[in-house]
Amino acid sequence: MKKQSVGGQAVIEGVMMQSKEKRAVAVRKSNGEIVVKKNRVKSWIKDKNIDKIPFLRGSFVLIETMVEGIKSLNFSSEFFLDEEEEDAFDRFFKSIFKDKANDVMIGLTMIISIILSIGLFVLIPTVVGGLFSKYIQSDFVLNLIEGFARIAILFIYIVGISKSKDIERVFQYHGAEHKSIYCYESGEELTVENARKFTRLHPRCGTNFLFIVMFTSIILFSFFGWPNPILRVVMRIICIPVIAGISYEIIRFLGKYNNSLTKVVAYPGMFLQNFTTKEPDDEQLEVALTALKAVIEEK
Repeated sequence: MKKQSVGGQAVIEGVMMQSKEKRAVAVRKSNGEIVVKKNRVKSWIKDKNIDKIPFLRGSFVLIETMVEGIKSLNFSSEFFLDEEEEDAFDRFFKSIFKDKANDVMIGLTMIISIILSIGLFVLIPTVVGGLFSKYIQSDFVLNLIEGFARIAILFIYIVGISKSKDIERVFQYHGAEHKSIYCYESGEELTVENARKFTRLHPRCGTNFLFIVMFTSIILFSFFGWPNPILRVVMRIICIPVIAGISYEIIRFLGKYNNSLTKVVAYPGMFLQNFTTKEPDDEQLEVALTALKAVIEEK
């Protein structure tokens, strides 16, 4: 059977896996049962052939990935929410938005995520860079300081949330996802014993993408000088799709080749994965492999 390109995402007590044609979410319920939700991948990006346009496709893929990721998280959370709270929440949303309640929730989640991301990774770093503008005249150095502030915030954020027990379990499932994909890509039989021996660090990981976005932004923003704070923020927001597009092509390149250059480029993101992935136990590997098998099976 021909190897397929497979990616994934950790969810609450589970893993989402996706190939070009299928998507599956496997979740282990409190009683130990593994529940699997499978569906065919429907991508308007592919329907419109946007996925074949280098540099343009990156930002669209990012948005579509966020939407599907939130859907997978919502599915996994349904098994662990307190029933009374869930009912009250559902009644409130459904009374206002009716059948569109789930779509509205996904939209709100994305809006809030984007606002928080702009605040953390655009507004705060450019303010930090601005503090040095009285003492440093070089636009390049100021952009470099802003970029390092952005990377520092990302690192502090990742390390901070990794201290949470709930997030630690998500990171364990993240590690299980990577080990399972490595096992599949290596041609090994998809068993817990085989998957266990592989590394939990993978070059196509979203953590790598985040770091590449940060690094790409440093280079791109250095071409725009150091204008006033409002213009800086506006320019950085406008450039987000461009940065996403470039970063997406780099991450695709890292996934295709394994040489000295790709290892150097991937190293910082691989290092960060030491914090965003944790060693999974056998039960978590079983869940990840269940999701993986669901997307690569021929039927």
